[in-house]
Amino acid sequence: MTYPLEFEFKVLALAPQFYVRDSSGRNVAYVKQKLFKLKEDISVFEDESQQNIIFKIKANQWIDWSASYIMYDKENRVMGRVGRKGARSLWKATYEVFDDADHKEFIIEEENAFVKIMDGVFSEVPILGIFTGYFFNPKYNITNTNGELVAVFSKEQSFWGKKFSLNQLIPISELEEQRVILALIMVVLLERSRG
Repeated sequence: MTYPLEFEFKVLALAPQFYVRDSSGRNVAYVKQKLFKLKEDISVFEDESQQNIIFKIKANQWIDWSASYIMYDKENRVMGRVGRKGARSLWKATYEVFDDADHKEFIIEEENAFVKIMDGVFSEVPILGIFTGYFFNPKYNITNTNGELVAVFSKEQSFWGKKFSLNQLIPISELEEQRVILALIMVVLLERSRG
């Protein structure tokens, strides 16, 4: 897998769906969220054919501010979890990533609260709301438990589509990399209504 990775939503799809591709254009994953579920249930496929599920993400409870999202591999083994930091996420979206032994590994935190506030204000204004995705683009910093910046995840400017890029800054293990990508899949789905 070569960085940066690109997360691109499928336009005009009924259920949220998007691709994850590496910098050479190779498919890393195809993500599809099930509609009308009381608890989040996300399938991560090898590609758009949806033949091979490679990961699953499921909420541990009905959707609320403190729900955790458990990550499973293709053998249905728990790989870890990601959880939103409830009240703290009102100001800046903040998520924590844990390994399979429930030790905190990473923090995903929105870089600029101003972007979140301005996006929220302007998206409610008729006509102006269309342009928020072009001007207010969130950026998320991924840090490890030592406070080192591991990667940066940012939304790219667009009017209609939604495209994000992930740039890795320091190397991490393959399993840590998978957990970060799965956590970001969940972040994208939870924060998708913005921009």
